[in-house]
Amino acid sequence: MAPLPRLFRFAIAGAAIGAAAYAGLVSGALSVDLRLGRRLRSLGPQVIDIEAPREVVFDVIRQPYLGRPTHALADKIQVLEKGSDMVLAAHFTPVRGRLKARTVETVRFSPPQRVDFRLVRGPVPHVVEEFTLSEHGEGTLLEYRGELGTDGWRLGQRWGAAVARRWEDAVANSLSSIKAEAERRSAARRSS
Repeated sequence: MAPLPRLFRFAIAGAAIGAAAYAGLVSGALSVDLRLGRRLRSLGPQVIDIEAPREVVFDVIRQPYLGRPTHALADKIQVLEKGSDMVLAAHFTPVRGRLKARTVETVRFSPPQRVDFRLVRGPVPHVVEEFTLSEHGEGTLLEYRGELGTDGWRLGQRWGAAVARRWEDAVANSLSSIKAEAERRSAARRSS
């Protein structure tokens, strides 16, 4: 059998390195912060109307971090360090097959109106986010906004667009879960 042509071997090696880099970035094992060619893009806004008091909604958001996480969230959030109003937490989001994105973020709580998130380690070098809660009639208006930054000029911008789509989908899922749990707790309080 003839040896593989040199170009073919380089292509295979390049594909393997690319796949390993992708898996490393997504899983959080590889964190790249070059601060060259930084491009910023906004995340959100996503706004959701919740039929529950603001304090109840805030408690639902805070519970997995400062309280005891529910069974459903135990495989999605791992608190690494805890303070009175801030935690360092790892978040896990399924990406493809068994691959999970892992981000590490600080989460700061300002009861009952605001929760701030700042990325420490993840698939991009810069993310800041906020949940703001405002009273809205008998319920709460929960608004999400953020900013995502990537390095590497146009190539980084493309990577940022791919990450932002999945990031915002994960946030939308979280907001839906928060809404459902806050409304469930509020209804239980009213009926008791």
